[in-house]
Amino acid sequence: MSPNPAATSRLARKAALAQLLAGLVVAIAMGALTGLPGAAAAMIGALAVVLGTFLMGRALLGGGVMSANSALVRLVAGMVAKWVLVLALGVLAIGVWKLPPLPLLAGLVSALAASAAMAMQRR
Repeated sequence: MSPNPAATSRLARKAALAQLLAGLVVAIAMGALTGLPGAAAAMIGALAVVLGTFLMGRALLGGGVMSANSALVRLVAGMVAKWVLVLALGVLAIGVWKLPPLPLLAGLVSALAASAAMAMQRR
């Protein structure tokens, strides 16, 4: 990880953009296969991960210089907030909006895979 906050913030933006693009590709594919509800479900799945990543990044990078304990607490709090948001949007999409679950899961997985690919990429 880079000690430069600007570089870290830039990397977080690149990861969110990669997640969004991966979700868009899957949403287009699901739209072609299952129609508009499938495309909407895939995009909501990807957007849940993107918004969760944004929340986690704000929690982690918003505090400036801090001790290791504070950084760990912020990391865990950000991760919990991310997964609560992802689960809440998943419940809304499947339970309330009655969207198909498989495209939703495909959108989630594609965004998470893009995040993993960005994390493994050499700078």
